[in-house]
Amino acid sequence: MAPLLTLDKVSKYRKNPEWLFEGITAQVQAGERIALLGTSGQGKSTLLRIVSLLGKLDAGALVLQGRTSSEWKPEEWRRSVCYVAQTPIMLTGTVERNLRAVSELQGKPFDEALARRCMEGVGLGHIDWSKEAESLSGGEKQRTALARTLLLRSPLLLLDETTSSLDPKSKRQVEQFLSAWCSEEGTAFIWVTHDLEQARQVSGRVWFMAEGRLLEQSATEAFFTNPGSEQARSFLDNQHAPEQEDAGHE
Repeated sequence: MAPLLTLDKVSKYRKNPEWLFEGITAQVQAGERIALLGTSGQGKSTLLRIVSLLGKLDAGALVLQGRTSSEWKPEEWRRSVCYVAQTPIMLTGTVERNLRAVSELQGKPFDEALARRCMEGVGLGHIDWSKEAESLSGGEKQRTALARTLLLRSPLLLLDETTSSLDPKSKRQVEQFLSAWCSEEGTAFIWVTHDLEQARQVSGRVWFMAEGRLLEQSATEAFFTNPGSEQARSFLDNQHAPEQEDAGHE
């Protein structure tokens, strides 16, 4: 089966001639769930923005559904590859206006039932749609932006710390809803997260970035139980150390 998305030697300068990352080659299959891990400063969010055509690559190529990015109109590409930012942008106006913006963008009738299902699924079934979107809390904005994006029914989601402002209960609810959604819709995602428990729960495969490269592409359990690089072993050890220290103080 042809991949949904191919990254072919994708590279980005930090400043010429210093690379932020280089030579990233990988594929995403339809419906695949990928956690993108690595220490801060590796360019994970930058990579998501490049894949969504919101950022510019300095070398390499992107291929979606067999067509290079240059063969797509940017707006059409972004309807198929949807980026959900860690800090979401709310349109001026009400929650309902933000939800309706998707159908207006597509020139299609607004599917209120689907919108309510998505809002309920992310834990916002109680929100008054006449409320000003800018008055929402950070976590409510994150979840509204996610629900709004799901209305596009795109084949690929790029999730950048999408649950970072949520409490554990809300985070689990979003994870469960996204898993169910992706199963039903056949949606793939690349999810940048610093929450290793989350990565282990939601993904089937891990991409691990270190030293400006994509060092590992592994099945999730294989990555966590038997990482293939010293950098990944060090990353996992360092992430687990604070948890063990906290447990010792309890």
